[in-house]
Amino acid sequence: MSAIDYDLLKIKAFAFDVDGVLSPSTIPLSASGEPMRMVNIKDGYALQLAVRSGYMIGIITGGTAEAVRVRFNGLGIKDVYMGASQKLPVLQRWMMEKGLNPEEVLYMGDDIPDLPAMRYVGLPCTPYDGCHESRITARYISPYGGGYGCARDVLEQVMKAQGRWLADEKAFGW
Repeated sequence: MSAIDYDLLKIKAFAFDVDGVLSPSTIPLSASGEPMRMVNIKDGYALQLAVRSGYMIGIITGGTAEAVRVRFNGLGIKDVYMGASQKLPVLQRWMMEKGLNPEEVLYMGDDIPDLPAMRYVGLPCTPYDGCHESRITARYISPYGGGYGCARDVLEQVMKAQGRWLADEKAFGW
């Protein structure tokens, strides 16, 4: 049984912020000042499985480091939007291109720039270490922190509710 109070059968797509959601909020800087992100392998596994299971996944970040695009493209995610200073217009355009209604989308964000996008979708989520405003906006607060499995948490719950988690042989490989 899911901990998320929402009809998970409605969810067709997931959109994620990067910094503070798919990577921890604290990031090291390279000698040249380039942000270097950590990623969670279990989040990565669930993301690639969701893609291979037919879910639409969008990544919307204000960051511009090409390593982010490379990472998520490598997991099969083609819709990676970088340099998004305003996330809601990017989310709306992506949803329109994919033919999605707000109630069919789960968006996970953790900070002020995510709030308009979180308010727009049917299922707004945040990691447990999201800012106060994201926690009061979220319909679900993951018990996992940003970069520490919060994406896996929501992906797994939705896929289990829809009978698509470990449903066939593709689940046991990359």
